[in-house]
This record gives sequence, structure tokens and C-alpha cells, in this order.
Amino acid sequence: MANHSDLDILGRTELFHGMPSAMLVEIQAAGFRKKLASGEILFQQGDSASSLFVVIAGRLRATQTTLDGQQIIIRYLAPGETAGHTTLTRGVVHPSTVTAVDDSHLIGWSSDTIRKIMEQHSAVAMNALAVLAARYHEIQIRLLELSTEKVEQRIGHTVLRLANQAGRRTARGVEIAFPLSRQDLAEMAGTTLHTVSRILSRWEDLGIVDCGRRQVVLCKPHALMAISDEQA
Repeated sequence: MANHSDLDILGRTELFHGMPSAMLVEIQAAGFRKKLASGEILFQQGDSASSLFVVIAGRLRATQTTLDGQQIIIRYLAPGETAGHTTLTRGVVHPSTVTAVDDSHLIGWSSDTIRKIMEQHSAVAMNALAVLAARYHEIQIRLLELSTEKVEQRIGHTVLRLANQAGRRTARGVEIAFPLSRQDLAEMAGTTLHTVSRILSRWEDLGIVDCGRRQVVLCKPHALMAISDEQA
């Protein structure tokens, strides 16, 4: 049963979608399984880029540390998404640290194996280009936000992005379906913990969000969209 589930997820991933079932069986057989406990590191920034992984269950967080020691959250990775993209471009080291947010189950391939798969299956190579283009687009958007937006807009766009990527509807609103602290939001939005706390408290007073310990529920998405898209 688990094997069929893994194949179903592989067939829906950004890297392997559109592949015939027989090819997915072959691709899975060429890989290896990896399990991470919550808080366990998959690889660290600067480690040799020797493997690519697909998340089967759980969730991962990718972070980068700047030269002055500041940590920045790049993105969260959900089931079906890939970690270790630098192997797709023959990169030598991983540019970020990837850590399990929840207990997670992954399938991985060595860099040599994943390149061989791309050489044998052009559809996988085309999917890989699409994945890299999407990540590049995300980084461009975030750089634009950091350069041109007020801090409240950046925090708003960060919450909206996370709700879109990992939101589940509840009676209270759209709950971001993994533990998320105010420090996490600060690292994603390029601001301070104090600023995030102040703005979230004001949004709570307005009924826009409902925040508990490491939990964020978006109660009024349209109100937050209006704040985030407000012209400076």
C-alpha cells in the first residue's frame, strides 16, 4: 500500500508529473528512502550537493545564513516538492540548510542518478527546467517586495503566500497547516520579531488573523489582500 502511495505522490510531483506508471516504478527503484524526525537536518548550507529529494510526507524548511549570521527562511517544502535543486544544475554545494518541520518521509536520488534519469527521460528534464524557473520567479518576487514594499505589506504577502501554499479551511478561517512562529515570519519578511509581533497584534484586533502559539489563522483574506496591495 505504501509503495502505491509513493508512486501516486511521485506522479504528482513537480519533477515527475506526466510520467507513465512504468517509468515511475523505475524511477522509484533507482532511489532510496530517507526519514527525518521533526527538527532533524537533511543537509546544511555548504554541504556537498550529492543528492536530490522529493518530500513524500511531512514538511521541510529551507533557510540561508548570511555572512553576518542572520538567518533567512527561503521557503517551506510540502509533499510533492523537491529539496536539493542545485543537483539539477551540477552545483557543487547546497546553498541552503533544509530542516524537517514535521516528521518527514522522503525519497532521494544521488546526483549521478538524477542526471541519468533526466538524460533518459526528456520530460523529466523539461520538468526540472520548470521547477528551476518557478523558484527563480519566487526569489524575484521576494526581492521586489524587499526593495519596494513597506514592512506591513511584506508581512501580509508572506502570510498570504503561506496560506495559499499550505492553508486548510477551518471554522475560524484559513489555517496555515504547520507550526509557524512570529520569528519565522520575521525571517521570511526580512524584518524583526518586534515588528511582526506589533503588526500581528494590530491585525488580531481588527479580526484579520488569529494567532496562537506557533499557529496562524487567516480570518479575513480579502482584508489582508487589501493591506498587502495598498500603494505606498
